[in-house]
Amino acid sequence: QVQLVESGGGSVQVGGSLRLSCARSGRPLGGYVIGWFRQAPGKEREFVVGIRWSDGETIYTDSVKGRFTIYRDVAEHTVHLQMHRLKPEDTAVYYCAARWGLGLHTARLEYDNWGQGTQVTVSS
Repeated sequence: QVQLVESGGGSVQVGGSLRLSCARSGRPLGGYVIGWFRQAPGKEREFVVGIRWSDGETIYTDSVKGRFTIYRDVAEHTVHLQMHRLKPEDTAVYYCAARWGLGLHTARLEYDNWGQGTQVTVSS
């Protein structure tokens, strides 16, 4: 099992930036895919971006392409999500999650280790 802890959420104005971090404890992340999901009030939890730890390969949902960047810090066993040009529709609780295996899956059910979430609020 791997345990995940998110940090870095907060409140920003439209067009601002935030960086979220997902730190792990427990098993090393080799062999895992780390995904970021988000859930806005009254909506389903949706996939945002994922990264395969072994080679850094990534996958993004269309709405964040060109604005969000996911990357890994191998030395610190941490995955970061850099978010730029934030919009009100990015407001949500952001969760990082891990799945064992090499597939860059986007379905929530593919992930079985979840962090507690961190709130991101974008105001106009």
